[in-house]
Parts: sequence; C-alpha cells; structure tokens
Amino acid sequence: MRRNLSVYLSENMDRLMRRDRFFFNNPVFLQGLGLAPVVVAAYNLHNALVLSLAAAILLTPTRVVAALLARRCYPRFRGPLYALTASVLYIGAWFCCRAVFGVGIQTVGIYLPLLVVEPIIIKRYERTKLERVPTALRKGLLTTAGFLLALLLVAAVRELLGTGTLLGHPVLGGAPLPMAQLTCGGFFVVGLLAALWRGMRNLFKRIVSMEANTK
Repeated sequence: MRRNLSVYLSENMDRLMRRDRFFFNNPVFLQGLGLAPVVVAAYNLHNALVLSLAAAILLTPTRVVAALLARRCYPRFRGPLYALTASVLYIGAWFCCRAVFGVGIQTVGIYLPLLVVEPIIIKRYERTKLERVPTALRKGLLTTAGFLLALLLVAAVRELLGTGTLLGHPVLGGAPLPMAQLTCGGFFVVGLLAALWRGMRNLFKRIVSMEANTK
C-alpha cells in the first residue's frame, strides 16, 4: 500500500507541487510572495497574528469576489478591480483586527493597509485565463494557509532569536541574535528558512522516488 502511494506521488509530483500552496509550493519560501510584511513587520508573534488575521480576511474573499466580477470586466482593468475589492474588504479587516487586538494593531504600522496591494493577495489578476469561483476559493484557502504558516514561523524564529521571548514571555536566557529584529535580520531568517524548506522538499522527492523504484 505504501509503495502504491509512493508510485502515485512520484508519477504526479510535478502536478502536485504546482497545485500545492502549503508545503511543496509555499507562497513565501518558494514563490517569494508576501515578503514585505514578513521581513519588515513580522519581527514578533504579536505582529504576525495581527497580519495573519487581516490576511485571512482579505486573501480568499478578494480572490473569490474578484474572480466573479472579472468576468464582466475588461482585462486591462483587472488590476484595479482586485485592488478595489481588497480595499473594500480591508474596512472589515481593520475593524476585526481592532476588535481583537485594540491599539496593538499600530505596531505593524503601514504594513496593515499595504496588504491591499500586496502581490500575494492581488497577483492573480496578471493571469490571462479567468479563474473559476470554486478554483479561486480552493486556491485562496490553500494560499492563505501557506502564507500564515510562513508568517507565523518567521515571526516566532525572529522573536526567539532577537529577544529570547515568544509573545513577550521569556523562553531563553537572553537574545542569541538581536539582529533578527531588524529588517536585514528578517531577510536572513527568511533566506535560511527558505533554503531549509527547499531542502526538505527535495529530500521528500528523493525518498518518494526511491520507494517508488523499489521492487
């Protein structure tokens, strides 16, 4: 049974990797999307949670609503359509974040409203082929999950290395790498995690291929 699964995965690996948005084709670590909020604003878990809530409210609904409206829109105006849809939805996202985190949303600064034009949310307008609403819903949810995973992981590592805490609670005796709190440290952490992520993906591919070819 396990070999049959390995054979299936080996034969369909390329297709599965294109469709996956969580591990095999993570939008941050493997596509390089959403880097601005991840690298600059997500230097601790609190900020990451604020951005996660806003992104969860914006990403999938923007993709679904824009996919529905784009069918009646001239192709050249799809970009403004996606941005306008995200702008309208941002109003609700802001009130939700304010209700949950209070004035704590100010710690992410301009990177909260900048989600409206963040490529991970509105990039789909560049495709010439229109996206069906069910496909937009499925891919939107998967992309959201992958983005939130990367966002929270990077933030946790940066806070742990930069201050020795998680959500403000002491975990380590000190700060092993204070630079992790800076933007340059954010690039360093994202680059390191992206390399590890790609290595794990390649290792998984090799293991599946070996098991599939085992008689």
